[in-house]
Amino acid sequence: MKHKSEYMKKGVVGLVLLLMAQLCCAQFSLHSGKLVTLACDRTEEKVVRTALKLFERDYLSVFSASVVTDTQHVDIIVGTLGKSSLLKKTGADTSALEGRKQAFLLTVLPDGKLLIAGSDAHGTAYGIMELSRLIGVSPWEWWADVTPEKKTSFVLSAEYQTLQSPSVEYRGIFINDEDWGLMPWSSQTYEPSDIKGHIGPKTNARIFELLLRLRANTYWPAMHECTLPFFLTEGKNETGNFRTQLSFACLC
Repeated sequence: MKHKSEYMKKGVVGLVLLLMAQLCCAQFSLHSGKLVTLACDRTEEKVVRTALKLFERDYLSVFSASVVTDTQHVDIIVGTLGKSSLLKKTGADTSALEGRKQAFLLTVLPDGKLLIAGSDAHGTAYGIMELSRLIGVSPWEWWADVTPEKKTSFVLSAEYQTLQSPSVEYRGIFINDEDWGLMPWSSQTYEPSDIKGHIGPKTNARIFELLLRLRANTYWPAMHECTLPFFLTEGKNETGNFRTQLSFACLC
C-alpha cells in the first residue's frame, strides 16, 4: 500500500501541470465593469486611432467600463505590419499578412492577450472594428439605432484566430437622391445650416464612421446641383479633419 504522502505529491504535481497548461493556453476574456488595457504604438496612422476611439465607445456601451493604455499589464495589443514594434515582441506569426491589402489578423496569444494586427493601417483599423462586431456592436449602431446589448462577459478560446482580407479592392457607397433625403436631414436637423444645399462635416464624419465599420474604402457622393459639392464642405469637426483622419478614397 502506497504511503499517503506519495499520493499527495502526485496530486501537487498534477495541480502544477494543470496550472502550467492553463498558462500556456489561456483564453481571452472581457468582463462587465472591468477596465481593458490596450497597447498601441504612437506612430500608428490616424485611421487606426479613429478605430480605437470607436472601440472605446463600443466597449463602454457593452461592458460599462473604459479602455486605457497600459504598457505593463496589457489585454489587447494593436499593431500594423512593418510599423509596430509591438508585433515583434509578441512572437506571433504574422507572415500571413504579408503581401495582402487591408487585411487583419486576430489571434489569442498563449498568455491570454488578444493580438490585432493589420497588413496596413486600414487593415489594423478593420481588425479593431471586428472586435467591436464580436462583442455585439453592429456597424449600423448609430445609423439604424441598433443599440448594443449589455454583456457580463465575453470570451475567445485559446485557439481563436481569424485572418481576413477583402476580395474586392474598392468597396463603398454611392449616395443617391441626397437632395430629398440626406441634405434636408443634415441641414435642418442634425447640424442646422443656412448654407443652401449643405451636408455638413458632422454628417460626413458619421458616414465615414459607417464606412470604417463596414470595412469600406470608397465614398462617392452624388453631388447633385441642388447640394453643395462635397469638396467644398468644410473639413473640420470635433474629431478633426474627417477626410484625412479616416483616410478614405473619394471617387468624385
